[in-house]
Amino acid sequence: MFIRRKHNPSGVVSVQIIDKSSGKYRVLKTIGSSSDSIEVEKLYHEGKKWLDEHFGNRDMFREHNQQVEEEQTVRYLISNIENILLNGTQIILNKVFELTGFNRIDDKILRDLVVARICQPRSKVATVDYLKSHFDQEVELHRIYRYLDKLRDT
Repeated sequence: MFIRRKHNPSGVVSVQIIDKSSGKYRVLKTIGSSSDSIEVEKLYHEGKKWLDEHFGNRDMFREHNQQVEEEQTVRYLISNIENILLNGTQIILNKVFELTGFNRIDDKILRDLVVARICQPRSKVATVDYLKSHFDQEVELHRIYRYLDKLRDT
């Protein structure tokens, strides 16, 4: 199978997909026709794409070039990173915290405790360490104990 550019007597060029079997040429599909050379090239590439999709032809050079382009794009993006946020889970959970209505309770410790316990359900001491190491938030352990007593009493 191949793609043929057939020059017609009217001056128009037809782009066709041709199958040659048993010594006979058979038109499988006409992609289109045009008298503009740029449009004919577009039709030719469209025909190549059609062949690739329908008959599984693979162009190893095109795939390699696409892979190289993707790697260059990734390198470019990585080289332009100025800041990395390590608190993605906190950003998401803060939004959930607001959507559930807990933000009506104007208390930062409650928010920190809820988010930390969902992300890292551990002891209160480990929660203090987690808040410090991951979110750079200084919460004293005795404040957490007092806060839990306050919650129990309400």
